Amino acid sequence: MISAFANTWKVAELRERILYTLVMIVIVRLGVHITMPGVDSVVVDKYVAAQQDKASDGNIINAMVTLFSGGGLTQLGIFALGIMPYISASILMQLMSAVVPKLSRLSREDGGRQKINQYTRFITIIIAIVQGGFLGNQIFTKPGTLPMFNGIEQYGKVAAFDNHFLFVSIFIITIVAGTLFLMWIGDQMTENGIGNGTSIIITINIISALPAAIAMLWSSLIIKGGTGGALFAVFLFAFLIFIIAATIALTQGQRRIAINHASRAKGRKQYGGGQTTYLPLKINYANVMPIIFATAILGIPTALFSMISGGAPWITKLGDILSPAGIWYYVIAGAMIFFFSYFWVATMFNPSEISENLKRSGGYIPGIRPGQPTAKFLDFTMTRLTFAGAIFLTIIFMLPFIVSQLGEGVVKQSMPYQVTSFFGGTSLLIMVGVVLDIMRQVETHLIQQNYDGFLRKGKIKGRVERKQMAAAAKSSNKMVYLFAAIGLLFILGVVARIVQN
Repeated sequence: MISAFANTWKVAELRERILYTLVMIVIVRLGVHITMPGVDSVVVDKYVAAQQDKASDGNIINAMVTLFSGGGLTQLGIFALGIMPYISASILMQLMSAVVPKLSRLSREDGGRQKINQYTRFITIIIAIVQGGFLGNQIFTKPGTLPMFNGIEQYGKVAAFDNHFLFVSIFIITIVAGTLFLMWIGDQMTENGIGNGTSIIITINIISALPAAIAMLWSSLIIKGGTGGALFAVFLFAFLIFIIAATIALTQGQRRIAINHASRAKGRKQYGGGQTTYLPLKINYANVMPIIFATAILGIPTALFSMISGGAPWITKLGDILSPAGIWYYVIAGAMIFFFSYFWVATMFNPSEISENLKRSGGYIPGIRPGQPTAKFLDFTMTRLTFAGAIFLTIIFMLPFIVSQLGEGVVKQSMPYQVTSFFGGTSLLIMVGVVLDIMRQVETHLIQQNYDGFLRKGKIKGRVERKQMAAAAKSSNKMVYLFAAIGLLFILGVVARIVQN
């Protein structure tokens, strides 16, 4: 494995793709910290600094928002919403493509995916406008009602000017432009970098909270916790390694269904006889989607109840039940994860279509008749796998709460969500999935490079070398321009910092 990492820098194309991805990551993180126009950055900086001082006592909603926006929303940066509007639009279009027959036919036609991608971008703009308008209006009128800005009024007025319409308009334009720019960066990372750009942006936003989480863990367990806290920190580190290993194993786990292919006669020769392939059915077929659906649905009433002050007693009690800090939140979310796991599989996995495709290609499952019996067998097998996957997702989702309760039982203090979020939930699944995808792509590039080296003797040497030199020159020029732009941004940032001081 160490030699594989070393070889990534020996392959020119792979090295440039990695550098391109790193540069785009820097741009994403810069946009998080650039305050949008019309917002008083001094007030926001004071509030953020105060929240960091008492981060261990902060609420879970604020921690979740900070985690998935990379801090952009709490700092009111130009990337405040992050890439989440595009993710929401993609999930919506994916569900509609499976439910609406017209979109389902369109997705299978030539060029249909491009039209669906266009629809996804239009929906992204609509979602960003709605979210940006609501957020801008609340920040101008009552910013303290938002969970991530609770108590910000004591540091001053967030809006830099008094024109309500102008502030909200500028806020919406900036929010939409930042979201679309992030979406474009994700596409560029996918095309010119390594891995899926959109997933990498989400992962980087999650990882950006890791240094603060380590600092909280060090302060609460090592410095203040004494010997017991230090031993508990060692246990948490070993437990984290075990959880990551188990998550990788179950994410990669699959049931391989053997498929035999009947021989076909072509002239005097027989083709395809005796060939065996495998149909992989993943244990965690729904991946992270059930957790996203469950937390999104439960987050709506939680956010609404947090904005209602002085409401009826039953509203307060219901808000406490649905609070992410309570056990009932995880019980209800666990039931919803089971439901959405089966819902996602029922929507996306079509055993009848798979059975028909196998029948047309001359494939069959040994011991199972083609047609309807094959469809029933696949449906039965997938149902059992989905049950195991749903249990796995429920345990992963509850792990942050379990780790927090372990802290209360062992060292008499609850672990903050910024720390426990790395032990499970959506963040862990996303990070594991993205890292595995990047490693697969790196391995593919390395294997292709080995094949090229093996077959180079059989090619026309001069022609191949000229093509490689031209491609390398074009790629090198692109990287030079990219690094020049980053250097210019860095110089401007230093100048702005000096002027501000």
